[in-house]
Amino acid sequence: MSGNTSYHSVQNFLSSSLLSKNIKIKIYRIIILPVVLYESETCSLILREERRLRVFETRVLRRIFGSKRDNIKFNDLYSSPNNIWVIKSRRMTWVGHVACIVERGVYRVLVGKPEGNRPLGRPRHRWMDNIKMDLHEGGMGSIDLAQDRDRWQALVNAVLNLQDP
Repeated sequence: MSGNTSYHSVQNFLSSSLLSKNIKIKIYRIIILPVVLYESETCSLILREERRLRVFETRVLRRIFGSKRDNIKFNDLYSSPNNIWVIKSRRMTWVGHVACIVERGVYRVLVGKPEGNRPLGRPRHRWMDNIKMDLHEGGMGSIDLAQDRDRWQALVNAVLNLQDP
């Protein structure tokens, strides 16, 4: 996890009593989050990776606000949506962009199925599986809705505003 590297380089700043909490949050948003969320639109997250991202985010917020806070209070103190929902909304934005360019070969790659035999064992978790799960969690229809950009953008915003169960 490359976000861990940027975290280790600034973790002393995040626990310093000389900096205000607002400065620490800005350090987190400007230095650490872009590294953690890099290329998140095209990554295929599995549940283990989602859990690791939640643990990482909690670790950073504990470092900023102190370890005696509950997770509920972290959500009150840190008003940004958690990393998992940001990744899901970015992924939905990207799939909406790709789905709108139907006349090119990119869309065929998005919805196409490869031919031939597959290897033995359980199929790997694919990016498209994540998209289908995101659509299902948001109570949305199919990718075909992306043709209407305004409606699709409203759906992406709805995904971003969802809360953890």
